[in-house]
Amino acid sequence: MYDALGIIETLGFTAAMQAADAAVKSANVSLGKWLKVGGGKVNIIIRGDVAAVKAAVEAGVQAASKIGTVEAHVVIPRPADKLAKKMPINPLSADKKQ
Repeated sequence: MYDALGIIETLGFTAAMQAADAAVKSANVSLGKWLKVGGGKVNIIIRGDVAAVKAAVEAGVQAASKIGTVEAHVVIPRPADKLAKKMPINPLSADKKQ
């Protein structure tokens, strides 16, 4: 289980990558998998401690909004174990060292 999960949903891949880049540069967080959810929407999942995830989501939303559309974003502090088991939060290959 993680202290917090953050999700940013964008319209388009480019805005999602901009959000992900800004998020991981702004705070000590890890990037989980990104998901194409249909209709051109992409979700990125961020994990870490609550304050870091909040800062990362804010930075990601701000960066993505400059070049595209942010459909939604959320920070979930202390996600329930049942939720965490369903979320695709396996780290990306560059993140496996942590």
